[in-house]
Amino acid sequence: MLATARNLIILAYTIRRTLILFASLFIAAAVLFVLLRLLPGDPANALLGVGATSEQIEAARAQVGSDQPLHVQFVYFIGSLARLDLGTSFVSRASVLEEIANRMSVTLPLTLLGFFLAIALAVPLGIVSAVRAQSWYGGAISVVSQLGIAIPVFWVGILLVTLFSINLRWFPSGGFPLRGWSDFSEAARGMVLPALTIGLVMGASLLRYVRASTLDVLGSDYLRTARALGSSFPEALVRHGLRNGAVPVISILGIELATTFLGAVVIERVFNLPGLGSMLLLAIQQRDYPNVQGVLFVSTLLVLLIGFAADIAQRLVDPRLRRTSVQA
Repeated sequence: MLATARNLIILAYTIRRTLILFASLFIAAAVLFVLLRLLPGDPANALLGVGATSEQIEAARAQVGSDQPLHVQFVYFIGSLARLDLGTSFVSRASVLEEIANRMSVTLPLTLLGFFLAIALAVPLGIVSAVRAQSWYGGAISVVSQLGIAIPVFWVGILLVTLFSINLRWFPSGGFPLRGWSDFSEAARGMVLPALTIGLVMGASLLRYVRASTLDVLGSDYLRTARALGSSFPEALVRHGLRNGAVPVISILGIELATTFLGAVVIERVFNLPGLGSMLLLAIQQRDYPNVQGVLFVSTLLVLLIGFAADIAQRLVDPRLRRTSVQA
């Protein structure tokens, strides 16, 4: 019965959170539509050359739909998004959705590799830094993490390129094979330094949260009670501390993952990777509105989905949040 009630609570919260997700996505799409239309110039200009006649301008405006009233353009825009139709590039005439899918084959692995590397570094080092806070190496870990937060991500990338590409010549300084992941060994080698850059910078930030959460657990009554009942310190920490300490960290993980995905544009520029960031910058330079709004919409969607997954994970881990959901 308890398991059934718990599942119903989680299901009800998931349904409510899903409705909020769709509402947030609609608002984000509306804001994106308005902001792009506030930019100076007409989207049709991307199709025109210098000295275009008035007839050519009107034909181009009819082709891109900018001759229609804004409310008509908005309804068409929302309807296209609902059909997962992101339009066609003004410049390349290629499907925006297909181009984004191709670029995601670079951005998504880069983000996930950096994310998991950050977790692998931050979780054990954060716990050690909290448990051994009075030791020299606990303090050293804390100091190094502070330095990692202060250093700009592009500077970390440049340092890694200088060390591992120019001096040691272990990895390429940038670029991605033309055949993509079909040339797996070269693609993997090209991902090492960008992922390491993200992992180090994100890991330094995440380590601080893991350390703070672990310190809260170490000072908790339930951990002292478990020790008083005969559990060893490692056993009490694993059985009672990790789950409670994971709750605030999960929400931070969602924020960090979203930030890492959005910040990939910087890393892709440093390492010359053909990901979503490069696509967005090129589209802005060329005033290719379908590509710009397609990349921004997909990025917003992924950020909202990450937040949605983090919220659900928190409810699964912490029963106190499930009780809060019922009272709400």
